[in-house]
Amino acid sequence: MKTGMSPARARATICTKGHLPAVRDWGMTMVLMSLSEMIQSSAIAAVISNPRLTDNPIIDSNEAFGQLTGYAREEIIGRNCRFLTGADTEPGLTETLRAGIRAQRPTMVEIINYKKDGTRFRNAVLVAPIFGITGELEYFLGSQVEMLDDTVSFADARRRDASERIAALSRRQTEIVIHIAAGKLNKQIAYELGLSERTVKMHRAAVFKALGLRTTADIIRLAIEAGY
Repeated sequence: MKTGMSPARARATICTKGHLPAVRDWGMTMVLMSLSEMIQSSAIAAVISNPRLTDNPIIDSNEAFGQLTGYAREEIIGRNCRFLTGADTEPGLTETLRAGIRAQRPTMVEIINYKKDGTRFRNAVLVAPIFGITGELEYFLGSQVEMLDDTVSFADARRRDASERIAALSRRQTEIVIHIAAGKLNKQIAYELGLSERTVKMHRAAVFKALGLRTTADIIRLAIEAGY
């Protein structure tokens, strides 16, 4: 699914601030525009990468990612997320992420990464596939949260909170969340649940309100933290 484009050429063709990269068709353009808007509105550090380009480079990032890592946007775009790894990054956890990417399934690990100034931190990294209208893999969403308390209890507390918040949803709302976390668009969700797109949008809006979240990226992260 890769184009074979070199990293240098990829970086030259990837978007600069306020401009999206060229994509294959109008449907993909709409998906990418929606994703870009989604992460820009999120308070959680996030990036979008393109698996059709060599080495799955980052094609968009939000301000929160720059604040977390210390890197400027022009230092981020066109690079694979492995630039955050360092001497103490766990190879086994790195392989877990790679396996999730190969299998096109949402994957989250709590891995040691490094900021631009060399600061070591525990990063709760989520990588989730985003599928297009035809069901083909189009992009990956990467989401990062610094674990301020590098302990199991901190991670467990986040998981418990996520589980409790989703447990408070209705059965239909939970189904919508699970499908969103799987990287599916409204049209795909509507087809699989036997609903109209309008009904899916209605439930989706209710989910945002019930969870107190602003973006799809935030819902995906919460769902994966809850174990979906």
